[in-house]
Amino acid sequence: MPELFASLPLRDLEAPNRLAVSPMCQYSCETDGLPTEWHRVHLGSRAVGGAGIVMTEATAVEPRGRITPHDLGIWSDEHAAALEAITRFIREQGAVPGIQLAHAGHKASKTRPWDGNVPIQPDETDPDGASGWEVLSPSPEAYPPFDGDRPAMRRADRNDIRGVIDAYRAAAERSLEAGFEIAEVHAAHGYLLHEFCSPVTNDREDEYGGSFENRTRLVREVVEAVREVWPDDKPVFVRISGTDWLEDRESWDIDQSVRLARDLSDLGVDLIDVSSSGIHPDQQVPAGPNFQVPLAEAIREGSDAAVGAVGGVTDPAQADALVRNGRADLVLVGRQFLRDPYFGLRAAAELESDADAKWPVQYRRAVR
Repeated sequence: MPELFASLPLRDLEAPNRLAVSPMCQYSCETDGLPTEWHRVHLGSRAVGGAGIVMTEATAVEPRGRITPHDLGIWSDEHAAALEAITRFIREQGAVPGIQLAHAGHKASKTRPWDGNVPIQPDETDPDGASGWEVLSPSPEAYPPFDGDRPAMRRADRNDIRGVIDAYRAAAERSLEAGFEIAEVHAAHGYLLHEFCSPVTNDREDEYGGSFENRTRLVREVVEAVREVWPDDKPVFVRISGTDWLEDRESWDIDQSVRLARDLSDLGVDLIDVSSSGIHPDQQVPAGPNFQVPLAEAIREGSDAAVGAVGGVTDPAQADALVRNGRADLVLVGRQFLRDPYFGLRAAAELESDADAKWPVQYRRAVR
C-alpha cells in the first residue's frame, strides 16, 4: 500500500489517509462571514475527491480578523450553525473536517485579490460596497506595506490581546458545535500571530516583544486557550511560517520554528503544518516542487511534533514519497486540489491496484 494512503492516527481520531486539502481563501462570503453554497460545494467536492482531511480557508475569529470583507468567519453561533451542513457532508464522504482559526492582524481590511488587494480605510468601501475597518498590529510603525499603502491600524494593547485570546477560545467552542474534528491555529503568512512572533513586525518592549519567549507568548496563549476547550480526544494543529526568507536582517527562521514546535508540542499540539513567508515584500522565496519540505523535516527531526508538508506538491508519487521517506506525516495540497477536486482519487488510481473502490458508487461507471 502506498504510504500516502495509510491511515493517520491523531489522538482518538483516525484520518483515512495522509492527504489533506490545504486552507485556501475563497473570498466568497456575501454577508458578515457566513458561508455560501460556494463553500459547501468547494469543500464538499474535495471530500468526495479523496482527501483524508478537508480544511476550511482561514476562518476569522472576530470581524476585524478578516483579510477581506468577504472572508469566512466563526465569531457567532449563526456562523457555527451555517457551517454544520458542510461538516456533516464532509464526514459522510469518509473525510475529516478541519477548520483553520485565523486573525489577519495588520494584513486585514483589504480588497479581494481580483480587486487589487489594496487596503480599505474605515471611511472607504470595496467594489462591492463593503466597508473597511481599523486593523490590529503588534507594532504599527514596523508594518511593511506590500503595495505602497497602509491601512488604518492600532497598536494592540493588553485589552486587545486578551480579546484576541478570548476570540480564539470562543471560536474553537463554536467550531466544535459546528462539527469540526480538527482545529488549526493559523500562525503563518504574516498574519497576527506570525506578526507577533517575527522581529520584522514586532518591536514591542513589553511582555509580548523582544525575546523569543515574549514574541511567541501570544501564539502559546492562543494555543492554550484553544486546547482548553477542544476535547482531549481531538487533535489541534498549528500552521507556522518556518522562515521569513529574509536572510539579510533579523527575522523569523527555522531554528526559532523548531524551538516553537517543541513548546507547542508540550502544550498539546498534535501536528505542525509547516508553510513559510508572508511577512515582508523583500522575502526571497525559492518556490518550486517541495520547496518548503526541508523546513518540515527540520521540525520533525528537532521536536516531538508530527508535521505536515505543503508547497509545490502536484504529483501522486511525489506526495507518497514525502510520507514513505519519513519527510512528513501529512501532505497538504493546495493549488492542485483547485485544479482537480478529485486529485485524491486520481492519486489512488495511480498508486493502488484496488483504487476503484475508493470512488463514490455514483461515479464508478466512469472508472471501470
